[in-house]
Amino acid sequence: MRQVLTIAGLLLVSVGLVPAARAADVISYQTSTAQQVPVASGDSSFDWNGFYAGVYGAYRHSPAAGDQFGVGIDAGVNVTFNYVLAGAEVAVEGLGGNDATSYVSGVGRAGLLVTDNALVYGAAGYGLDTGPANESDALIGGGLEYAITDNLSVRGQYLHGVPVTGANPKDQVTLGAQFHF
Repeated sequence: MRQVLTIAGLLLVSVGLVPAARAADVISYQTSTAQQVPVASGDSSFDWNGFYAGVYGAYRHSPAAGDQFGVGIDAGVNVTFNYVLAGAEVAVEGLGGNDATSYVSGVGRAGLLVTDNALVYGAAGYGLDTGPANESDALIGGGLEYAITDNLSVRGQYLHGVPVTGANPKDQVTLGAQFHF
């Protein structure tokens, strides 16, 4: 009888442990998150917001005027929404070559901050050639801008001029420095 009681006691103890083992939490690992990974960190070391002014060198090619080189000045304003930048800019430049001319343009810019200090953007606007041809252009293009210090950035930009008045399409590349206020 003693053996039966011992076996019965062992069975009760083992049966009592089985529900406790079934009540244990399932081990799980989170495989995804609801948050998206940002392109750049939220606290940028360079503040892209605000006014800026700059100087640049320009190279322009058009069928009527050929190759032209010049210099220009620009001024604009930027505002950022998280990692998206929007802005507007006006520029005046003088170009030499076959037909010396001056060019005035206004463009809107929209881009993405790919790092704290790097911006990739598209641009579209309107340009007026005040030289002998007196033409106007719809401008479309884009560029890259990189912040070097807290208030200085460098950029390269390409703009294509589609004739609005006249018949002289233009391709222009500029390299310059922007001083941010």
